[in-house]
Amino acid sequence: MTAALAVVLAAGVVERAHSLDEERAATIAELRTVSTAADEAAQRGDYLRGAIVIAEQDVADRAAVLAVRPAFVAEIAALTAALDRAAGKVDTTADRASALSAQQAVLAERADPVVVTNATATIHAMTAKIDGDISTWQAVQQARRGPGGPAWSSSGPDGYARVRAALDHVGGSGVGLYESASCAGGSAAACANSNGYIKYRADIVTWNADRLNWAMAHELAHIYQFQVWGALTSSAAYQTMFGGDPEFLANCMAVVRGFPGSVGCSGDQQAWASGIWVGAVQ
Repeated sequence: MTAALAVVLAAGVVERAHSLDEERAATIAELRTVSTAADEAAQRGDYLRGAIVIAEQDVADRAAVLAVRPAFVAEIAALTAALDRAAGKVDTTADRASALSAQQAVLAERADPVVVTNATATIHAMTAKIDGDISTWQAVQQARRGPGGPAWSSSGPDGYARVRAALDHVGGSGVGLYESASCAGGSAAACANSNGYIKYRADIVTWNADRLNWAMAHELAHIYQFQVWGALTSSAAYQTMFGGDPEFLANCMAVVRGFPGSVGCSGDQQAWASGIWVGAVQ
């Protein structure tokens, strides 16, 4: 009986040992699961903390960009006003393209306020440049005043600018110009003075470009006639070919410059008239 008891006890010990091994294995597995979960939780926490830091930085960057945008908008408004003032006076094509590029850069920027502040400075400088160009243009117009008053009155600065551009286009950039109703008592649309300037009647600012260019080429021709007036009026060829008519000659001189009017000129007349442009009377 003692032996049987020993066998039973031995079996119990073995079974208990086996049970303890299973419990230990289960405990270890559970510990591993808990450890893995803890590691994942820690990693998740690190990720969330990092995401929060990034989000906070992004918000701060956007706030910094938004803080400097109003100054850019104000400069754009000032530039727009300058562009309006420059119309008909200064070529702002390149300035408009640069402004559009700067505006697109600012609209696209989300993080760096320096991009916006640099664009703001660029637009400010552009406005100052345009205003300077306008002042220069105005000074030039004032320098071109004719005797007896300002360069324009009823035609206004824009009308004057259109006539001025036509005169410059036909080669008269150095010739004075001003508005007057005194040409032939007001019956002539424009006239040239022997002192070297041209007067125009206000209504010609509405003429189409071809007609206006012709008119300025015609009057410019008279300026060149005055420079050789003595030799011109003494020329037999002038009397024969043009009947001593300076208006007919001026028309032919305009044709030579590429601005024909309603009066035609023969090849010989054009060839002779071309000499007046260079001070030669045949």
